Amino acid sequence: MARSIWRDTTRRRWVGWAALAGAFVLVNFHRVSTAVLADTLSRVFDTTGAELGLLHSAFFYVYAPMQLFAGILADRWGTRRVATVGSAVMGLGVVWFSVSGTYLAGFLARVLIGLGGGVIYIATLRYCANWFRTDEFATVTGLTLSASAVGGLLAATPLAVLVGAAGWRDGLLGIGLVGFVLTGAVFLLVRDTPTEAGLTPVEGTPDSTEQSLSEVFAGVKTVFDRRDTWIMGWMLFFAAGINFTVMGLWGVPYIVQAYDVSVETASVYTLVGNAGLLFGSPILGWLSDRLDERTGIILVAAVVYFLAYTSIVVLGTPPLWYVGLVFFTVMFLLGGFTLSYTVIKERHTAARSGTATGTINGMSFLGAAVLPGVMGASLDIFWTGETVAGSRVYTLFGYRVAFGIAAASGLVALVCAAWLHRRAG
Repeated sequence: MARSIWRDTTRRRWVGWAALAGAFVLVNFHRVSTAVLADTLSRVFDTTGAELGLLHSAFFYVYAPMQLFAGILADRWGTRRVATVGSAVMGLGVVWFSVSGTYLAGFLARVLIGLGGGVIYIATLRYCANWFRTDEFATVTGLTLSASAVGGLLAATPLAVLVGAAGWRDGLLGIGLVGFVLTGAVFLLVRDTPTEAGLTPVEGTPDSTEQSLSEVFAGVKTVFDRRDTWIMGWMLFFAAGINFTVMGLWGVPYIVQAYDVSVETASVYTLVGNAGLLFGSPILGWLSDRLDERTGIILVAAVVYFLAYTSIVVLGTPPLWYVGLVFFTVMFLLGGFTLSYTVIKERHTAARSGTATGTINGMSFLGAAVLPGVMGASLDIFWTGETVAGSRVYTLFGYRVAFGIAAASGLVALVCAAWLHRRAG
């Protein structure tokens, strides 16, 4: 049985995908883990809300520009080498963060984590473009995003339990070591194309991934010259950026302070939110492939997404079950927005898929870098002057203003989705 897997393209591709997905689980774990660690990091590094937002965003400030470079690197040198190096660098950053004694050291360690993790998703999409048919791409992209949702789930209640049992430093150190194991799996199991694995290539995909620098830069120019590249990029800037802000940083403090519950209890609701991405991405990706519809699904997702965040602004402090429902809904619908990766991949050749998807993915994480600080600065305006266990206490009206920023971001994403659908029609 094992021999047949290694000799069959349709089975062998899942072996490499699983190794890459495992590394991507850790990427999402580290980019949202600061939600559960927010109170601890605020005490350890003695931060304001804006400073905590900046520490969280340090990951994204390098992760965002790395998306374009990741696409260029993957198009130039292939998935295996790029993802292996990226996973190793991410592991080094995690170990450094776990022993950081100052705010500056923690900030730089988060930068290193973002630097390494920043290449893995786009390298994985490049792998998928080489190993899967066009009518399978949205489905497998959805499954890849589900892997990231697993990371978000692990960074919620399981991380809170781990921190309570082992402490945040020892817990992160152990996770960093797991990352090195997954680095070895990527190096051993991933091959850039079926041809390099000694198998029959998939129809319509390239036999080789390596390109000359002139070919790569010609692809960059083609991608940048298209207006729809930037429309999709700004849509993801606001939609994905605000989701990573809420689930990755401010969602847990909001629930803790607004509903007077423990961090462990509050983390359950961000866990529920990440479960939305776990199910939404593969379901909407599968639906898109079956209906052969992209932009229509994106538009419907954008409408409901905007209404969900707006309802929090209107209600202020709705029942906790409703907050969990909103968190689940907006993360489920993120799977609709990410169909834009399929849209842009289909508008360019397979040889440029890394650059194309990397460009718009970079915009999404630029949003994740900018918006946490914006939301944190708005909350600082409404600081009560009190601290609890070293963490700042904000007014409930301040949190309504913060969710107003989320609703406004959803409105901009909706306008972009409407333009995209109209042009596609």
